[in-house]
Amino acid sequence: MLVAAGGTGGHMAPALAVAEELAARRAVVSFVTTPSQLPRIAERYPACAIEMRGFERRLLARENVVTLGKLAAAAPCAWRAVSRFRPRCVVGGGGYVSGPVVALAALRGVPAVALEADAHLGVTNRLLRPYVKRIFLSFPIDGLAPPKFVVTGRPLARHQVEASRERGLDHFGLIPVLPVVLVFGGSQGAQSINHSCLDAFANRDLEIQVIHVCGERNYAEATAEVQQRGAPVERYKLVAYTDRLADAMAAADLVVGRSGGSVAEIAALGRPAVLAPYPYASAGHQRKNARWMEEAGAAIVIDDSDLSGPRLSSVVRGLLGDPGRLEAMAAASRRVGRPASTQDVVDGIEKLLKEEARIT
Repeated sequence: MLVAAGGTGGHMAPALAVAEELAARRAVVSFVTTPSQLPRIAERYPACAIEMRGFERRLLARENVVTLGKLAAAAPCAWRAVSRFRPRCVVGGGGYVSGPVVALAALRGVPAVALEADAHLGVTNRLLRPYVKRIFLSFPIDGLAPPKFVVTGRPLARHQVEASRERGLDHFGLIPVLPVVLVFGGSQGAQSINHSCLDAFANRDLEIQVIHVCGERNYAEATAEVQQRGAPVERYKLVAYTDRLADAMAAADLVVGRSGGSVAEIAALGRPAVLAPYPYASAGHQRKNARWMEEAGAAIVIDDSDLSGPRLSSVVRGLLGDPGRLEAMAAASRRVGRPASTQDVVDGIEKLLKEEARIT
């Protein structure tokens, strides 16, 4: 199996989850990724890198000339990768690097599938649509139906769906009888969420517990503000980054964050949420992701332009003070969550390969 993915964690995390499940089922997995991702991928799988970048929205932008050059150079690299690894199937995990690999593999007769992580079909997957046998969707998308399009949910790693409230409470030193709110804004943090969280909760008389993942670049500034406000460190847990985010979600009574790929993890763990979509996400996909949770009854959505300390405090404390509503939101989250999403994707790949074998 050859997995092609690169760029952001939004593309890499689902691709790595699928690779993990394939390997657990004794498939031989190899990877094509971007140069920046190659070192960590090569520690686990045979891998090579292709230099790629996306097109600017302005057709005549000077940067697009460079992109065209990289695309021309990527084609023979992709061809050599498919020749080197000789896969039975190619999985396009998203990001521009998956485009030439999946397309050229399909043209060589290798069955290919793609993963779509958001509530709209991204540029790469729109271009790959004629070449792939299946596109596995994280969310239902109007007009996209079987057999080519299959809603499986966003693939999650095992440690994400096996997260534990007890491990989260222990790791972050939390008191089980006090409400826990997890606040995060993605791997780099989010300024509007950080400022609103500090304004809402970083005070001397904090009566709940907050895990605030603020991002490395914001940590020094946020630390200084927490100290200035006198927030009790035993209740206001400020961290730059954590690799135990899933356990933090499992321990939380309420999750506050953006609405990228993390909404799938929130739902898989059955957590209620307050979501503030990133307003500049491509094709408004974070707003679509958030709407999916909101329509299910699992989340309250606050536009980034309306986000503030008082507004966040009012919404969060209102929910924590209404256990019935909070449990109803948690139940709604569990209903739409797909903890078996990764297994469903790999089941779909195995089914496709059996169908292809019968045809040949």
